[in-house]
This record gives sequence, C-alpha cells and structure tokens, in this order.
Amino acid sequence: MIDDELQHWFEHTEILVTELLEDGTNDEVYHTIEHHFASEDFDLLEKTAIAAFKLGFEIEEPEEAELENGDKVFAFDIVTEQMLNVKTLQAETKNMLELAKKCHISYDGWGTYFEE
Repeated sequence: MIDDELQHWFEHTEILVTELLEDGTNDEVYHTIEHHFASEDFDLLEKTAIAAFKLGFEIEEPEEAELENGDKVFAFDIVTEQMLNVKTLQAETKNMLELAKKCHISYDGWGTYFEE
C-alpha cells in the first residue's frame, strides 16, 4: 500500500516526465535530477546531508532559504543522473522520501533541466 505522500510524489513524477517529454526534452540522454530536502533545524538537515553522502549520494551544500511567508528554512539537494523513466524516478523518489522521513526532515520533490 502506498501512503498519500508517496502517491503525491509518484503523481508529480508522472506529470513532470510527461511535460518534459511533450516539451521536447531529449529522452535519450541522462538528466540531472535534483531531489530537494528542507528543515527548519539546521543540525537535522546537516546530519541528513552527511548520511546521504555516506550512502554515496552527491549532495549540494546546505543553504538558508526564505519561504513565501518569510520564514527561514535550510535546504540541500541530492543530485543524481537518470534517464526520464517514470518507474526509475519513482523508485528513486521513494528512497529519497524514506531518507527524509528517517531523518525527520521534509522531502520537497525533485526537478531537472530541459535537455536539448
């Protein structure tokens, strides 16, 4: 059984991949995938980044960001290289969501760039 949050990110993945392909992104190359993580607690976020690094993931430096309501949050990305395959990206998303839950921080989905 898939919980509501995971189902949301699975649907996000399907929509994003479909939109990218409809816009003409090159489906024959690897895309840089940036999985977004955030927390109001910098120590928790930093511990998660270290855990991800130890698991072999490429991580970007944590940074402070401001939300639309003015609150401060700390964030970092885990970067992977993947083909735009919905099943592969859903599996990767599931792993990222599980990491976030295990570390008590928020997973904020993934994004990528259009490839010629």
